[in-house]
Amino acid sequence: TRSLSITSLDQTMFEKAQGEKVTLPCTFVLTEEDEGPLDIEWVLIPADNQKKEQIIIMYAVDRIYNHYYAAMTGRMQFTNPDPRSGDGSLDILNLKSADTGTYQCKVKKAPGVQSQKIQLTVLVKPARTKCSIEGSQEIGKDFILKCASQEGSPLLSYDWRRVSGTQELPATSVLNKNTGELLFKNASQDYSGVYSCVASNRVGTDECSVELNVTPPINTAGIIAGAIIGTLLGLSVLAFLIVFCCKKHREKKYEKEVHHDIREDVPPPKSRSSTARSYIGSNRSSLGSMSPSNMEGYTKTPYSQVPSEDFERTPAQNPTFAPSKVAAPNLSRMGAVPVMIPAQSKDGSIV
Repeated sequence: TRSLSITSLDQTMFEKAQGEKVTLPCTFVLTEEDEGPLDIEWVLIPADNQKKEQIIIMYAVDRIYNHYYAAMTGRMQFTNPDPRSGDGSLDILNLKSADTGTYQCKVKKAPGVQSQKIQLTVLVKPARTKCSIEGSQEIGKDFILKCASQEGSPLLSYDWRRVSGTQELPATSVLNKNTGELLFKNASQDYSGVYSCVASNRVGTDECSVELNVTPPINTAGIIAGAIIGTLLGLSVLAFLIVFCCKKHREKKYEKEVHHDIREDVPPPKSRSSTARSYIGSNRSSLGSMSPSNMEGYTKTPYSQVPSEDFERTPAQNPTFAPSKVAAPNLSRMGAVPVMIPAQSKDGSIV
């Protein structure tokens, strides 16, 4: 005859959403025959049979031990602080998807021993659901409204509905609840409006919406013609700018060349000393043709006494020197070599 018995055998499977709280029941009844110490133990049975069971929490010798399973530290506790009352249920807080598994409650009180297994499944609610349109929204075209959740445990189901207008989906639309695709065929302008998609699983829902605007086909010929005209105008403006810049560059270059040529053609001013040198040089050439015998008739005139007006005359304006009246310059002072100057006789012949 068994004295100890577990009474919470009605529900052995639980489905909860991530972040929620769950209470795994484990109630029992003791009788007078159960005289040994009470021992309550919760363990996690791994999916792999090769692995050992993991103790989560334990009540023994009137004490609670909850440091065995680090993954649930701070998130688990006995529902009743005093399990001796016959309630050894376990509370798990802030559930995570990794908490999914098979849990077993073991109650011992000699000579009785009883246990119960509970299956816990932690599901993730649909989240970050996005709606989009694939295809051209033109009259007579086919396009697809898409809906997909970035998060959520399977099995996810999608349902589309029209928010505006008649609030009914077009008769030609085809809905796939597993993929979330709503296909429109041979669309008309009446299909325009706001559509909403609801993603759901066993623990929650999420929603998104999109606006559909069906328009007449675009005039592609006009767009192409406009693009061609715009391109030609742009090329024309570019060619004009290039020609204008080249013309300005040539004008500036021409002005620089003309200015440079004018400055090079201007002769330097004549000085008095250069005039005197040219005068002396012409006299030297004339004296060089004379013989030394005729030098006697010339008076020695110092170079410093040459009239200044003679230096200012051009070679064509210099007077013809009379051989008998003009004295030869002192060539030794000028550093020139003496030359023979011919003399003129009384009858005018040169000797």
